[in-house]
Amino acid sequence: MSVTQAAERLGMTQPAVTRALRELEAVCEKPLVEKHGRGIRLSAYGEMFRDYAGRSLALTRDGVEMLRGLDAAEGSKVTIGALPTVSATVVPEALASIWEQGGRNRFSVMSGDNQYLLDLLRRGELDVVVGRLPAPENMVGLDFDPLFRERVTVVVAPDHPLTRLDAAQLPDALFGKYPVLMPPPASIIRSSVERMFLEQGIPMPDAAIETVSSTFGRQFTLAHQAIWVISHGVVRSDLASGVLVALPLDTDSTRGPVGLCLRSEHSLSPAAARFCAALKNVCS
Repeated sequence: MSVTQAAERLGMTQPAVTRALRELEAVCEKPLVEKHGRGIRLSAYGEMFRDYAGRSLALTRDGVEMLRGLDAAEGSKVTIGALPTVSATVVPEALASIWEQGGRNRFSVMSGDNQYLLDLLRRGELDVVVGRLPAPENMVGLDFDPLFRERVTVVVAPDHPLTRLDAAQLPDALFGKYPVLMPPPASIIRSSVERMFLEQGIPMPDAAIETVSSTFGRQFTLAHQAIWVISHGVVRSDLASGVLVALPLDTDSTRGPVGLCLRSEHSLSPAAARFCAALKNVCS
């Protein structure tokens, strides 16, 4: 990006942007940008500073909303990031309970992979993220409030040939003949899945379809004799109704905490706090 482009985005003149940047660098006593081709880019110091600046801007936005009294309005908005494990279970139940109690706030529910949602949370674009406990390195600037523990499950269609095998026969027959759906490497549960198979002497499949889409996973599993490795919450209703069946594998080692991720230095709006309370009530 060039200084001219930055000035256009900010609605400022180029000299004003240059002067503001130089003043900020003088305060920080470090160069925040460096030349890159015909433009500029953040330096290593600038990359380090960006996260702090983003949190500062998020706090400023929170203060403006507070002063405008948006939290007191019935229609104040709550933005929620929901990982697949809770998108089909506790989050809908919590929102339904708020509606039944007369709550008429506006809620926006966004799905996506863990890192993407946590980045949005840090920037203040989400009020809360609901899902598995992230890795420690991804929790910088965030707090985690546990709600319950959940395991991974391995599911197939009810008429799948593997349903005729017992637990002792499954390890040797699991992978190789049928398509496999796996959580992507960047997903929180992937390392737990790999460790589970390693502990049981089951080699990881040489080929797999990696997805976090519950819609795709369900349809592909039912239509193509696939094996789907997924968080139990994603398929809980399918298992209860018999649409899918769980293979008799020991997946207890994959149990992990599911809960709320919140910004450390941030006070929730009344509407967001109400959602968190409803979620805790559903999970209790």
